[in-house]
Amino acid sequence: MTRRALILIIAVVAILLLAVGFPTFVRLATDWYWFQAVGFETVFLKTISTKVVLGFGVGLFAFAFLYVNLRFAQRGLVPKPVMVSLNPKAPTVDVTQLFRHLAWPVSLFLGFLVGASTSNWWLGVLSYLHRTPFGVSDPVFQRDIGYYFFTLPMLRVVLGLVFGLAILALFLVLPLYLLRGDILVRRRVTVEPSAQKHLSVLIAILFLTTAATLYLVRIPCLPFLRVSVVIAVLGAGAVIWGARQRRRVRNLAIVLVAYFGVSAVLGSLFPAAIHRLSVLPNELAKETPQLEHHIAATRQAWDLDRVEVRDLTGEAELTLGDIQANDGTIKNVRLWDRDPLLQTFGQLQEIRTYYDFISVDDDRYWIDGEYRQVLLSPRELNTASLPTRNFINERLTFTHGMGLTLSPVNQITVEGLPVLFVKDLPPSSTVSLEVTRPAIYYGELSSDYVFVNTGQEEFDYPSGEANTFTVYEGTGGVSVRSFMRRLLLTTRFGSLKILLSDDITSESRVLFHRNIRERASKAMPFLRWDNDPYIVIREDGRLQWILDAYTSSSRYPYAQPLSDGTNYLRNSVKVVIDAYDGTIEAYVTEADDPVIQTYAKAFTGIFKPLSDMADDLRAHIRYPEDLFQAQTALYTTYHMNEPQIFFHREDQWQIPALPSRGNVRDPFLRHMVMRLPGEESEEFIVMTPFTPRQKDNLAAWMVARNDGEHYGELVVYRFPRQSLVFGPTQIVNRINQNTEISRQISLWDQRGSEVIRGNLLVIPIEESLIFVQALYLRAEGGRIPELKRVIVAYRNQVAMEETLEGSLGRLFGGALAAEPRDLPLQLPVGAAATAGAGAAPAANLVDLVRQAAEHYDRAIAAQRVGDWGRYGEEIERVGELLRRLRELQ
Repeated sequence: MTRRALILIIAVVAILLLAVGFPTFVRLATDWYWFQAVGFETVFLKTISTKVVLGFGVGLFAFAFLYVNLRFAQRGLVPKPVMVSLNPKAPTVDVTQLFRHLAWPVSLFLGFLVGASTSNWWLGVLSYLHRTPFGVSDPVFQRDIGYYFFTLPMLRVVLGLVFGLAILALFLVLPLYLLRGDILVRRRVTVEPSAQKHLSVLIAILFLTTAATLYLVRIPCLPFLRVSVVIAVLGAGAVIWGARQRRRVRNLAIVLVAYFGVSAVLGSLFPAAIHRLSVLPNELAKETPQLEHHIAATRQAWDLDRVEVRDLTGEAELTLGDIQANDGTIKNVRLWDRDPLLQTFGQLQEIRTYYDFISVDDDRYWIDGEYRQVLLSPRELNTASLPTRNFINERLTFTHGMGLTLSPVNQITVEGLPVLFVKDLPPSSTVSLEVTRPAIYYGELSSDYVFVNTGQEEFDYPSGEANTFTVYEGTGGVSVRSFMRRLLLTTRFGSLKILLSDDITSESRVLFHRNIRERASKAMPFLRWDNDPYIVIREDGRLQWILDAYTSSSRYPYAQPLSDGTNYLRNSVKVVIDAYDGTIEAYVTEADDPVIQTYAKAFTGIFKPLSDMADDLRAHIRYPEDLFQAQTALYTTYHMNEPQIFFHREDQWQIPALPSRGNVRDPFLRHMVMRLPGEESEEFIVMTPFTPRQKDNLAAWMVARNDGEHYGELVVYRFPRQSLVFGPTQIVNRINQNTEISRQISLWDQRGSEVIRGNLLVIPIEESLIFVQALYLRAEGGRIPELKRVIVAYRNQVAMEETLEGSLGRLFGGALAAEPRDLPLQLPVGAAATAGAGAAPAANLVDLVRQAAEHYDRAIAAQRVGDWGRYGEEIERVGELLRRLRELQ
């Protein structure tokens, strides 16, 4: 090789390394700044160092292994070298000598690829090095469960690496031996002795690693694996012995036929025969031990073994007194569903096109001395909707969302709209809750990078014809500080404007990874995340996000997996992210989880105990929906812990699913504030009902408790099997069969309007149940659903009125205090002063307004279908009611 050619190759390699390495360096440098800013340097350093050491070590081993094999295959003289000439004038080239020169670069290149690919094992290596025992042994091999989580995966990775390198070496040396003439394929295959020994060693390595892998993953119900292990070991010995006896080809053929033949017989035919001849005739007796292990493991892996079961009589007769005694539950019945409320919030409170409400969250607060369930939604900035999109607007001026909208779950105005406790810009409150720092720089919608503390004023919120501007006062983000950092940020974000802008100074800060899920995942990439983060108003008025994080695995022995393979899940961490400055705090909620203990040892200092969480924040943690949904789905089967009952599925349950809006199925997972049977006060819970499989009556319901010392407790309330308790499907059928309700729905659901049925709520009261469903009306082409009616069902009875209290009053024969409404008409002071015994002007006023609204709706409906006679009658009644209202005033 000439000097010029060598220089050219070095230059090409340097350019390639620069093209690949410089972007990597830029990303690592800016990531380091980001991890420093959020205080998670440990994660960055531990991850990078482990990747580098692992990649370098495995790459070096792979290089050495492949290079030794290639050099060994090229030792000695070649009796008949292969000579190639590109043209008649050029000298011939010995191809075998050329491959000798390529052994080093080929091995180096392949070693680099292997090392780079294995650097992704960093988490498995750290988990193995800091492994924590579970303290629970599997019932067959009596190994600690931690062995299957931390040790076994590493052993399989190592064996897989050796197996893969042996295969790669075979693919490299076989062509060399053929090219050199050490392997001749004529009427018979002839192999030179040294080549025979070399190839035999590589094939023996394949057999030994296969035997070791089969031994590690052995399954007690498949005893043939033990035979396969023995055959694989014997096969390795037979190949080595055959090489020494110069009978490699014949021995190898015999070994391969024996191994694959026995594996086929013992792997398929033998188990099938045993299953048909031995297991099926005595299936229950044969499978009882395995069923016991499977049930116990599933209940342990999914925390179902700690579910408390309480039996209900199923015979309780509800009275008006029971309803009044559970006033706290009734006042918190959720009449507003998330989807209709999200549409309403969007129409009433987005204020500007560049603001969006993208989700509605359930929570509970002490408001004016009462424990209230509320629905709230943050108002986030959507830069895609800015009227003018350019660098200054998107990166410097419009940087954050503004405040939130908060509404009680059960209050409505006379127009059927939600009552807003917190609303408008800047956020104003009509209750004891206040938002003092409403700017949202970090949220579910925030994904672009922005610069703060620049020469441009930041838009804060619109104020009439003018706009209000602000200056960022937080410590979030990465300081620009120096020219070098600015250059790195320019390269990272691919915008030369960052380098050239006079508005960006050394005092500016860049905020990126602003999407809260992306931000949390970047800081803790070893955790799994719940799909529903939610925002909280702190006592001092700050806004903070809470995200639920999981430790998960697919390696819990004998446990039932989900469709994605997960068979172990723990909500071990609560992550809090400040909406203003983006600070991240991680609190351990499952201190006895060995997986989070392992991560805490690997990444020291990033986790705090739950006891360190402030009380006002801890009051808003909730049991995560994804975990509860998985647990309830599994509990439909695994509440049966007796193998015989489990085998016959005698008491199989199911979660009822009713058709909801569109083709979406209602999963019956509900948050609510209620007083559980046998408890003294209301609390925030999430619940799901169960029905027997392929039946509609209710069998039980399950709750996860969220408040105080009871947080995380799972309780199942069971009804007696012999009693009939109506289930959701039966209640919906009774509602549909009610002539008054069906007539009203048909009247509304004409051209020009649409009736939206809310989710059916199952409300436990004492030891019985009531069912509640809200009806919303939305004009054709409109986007503001109005809550018009509330349906309540109890046993065989169904009632529909304008309010929940009205429907309950009809069912239980009495009057209930209604939640206050925002009324368009107010009772005059004089009328209130003259209201004596037997007179109730305020009640009369409310009733007259309700009746007038009903008759007006009927008149409009009659007008749409051309029924002018009925239209006239309804308008006449509206007029009469208006006259009565004037008299009352």
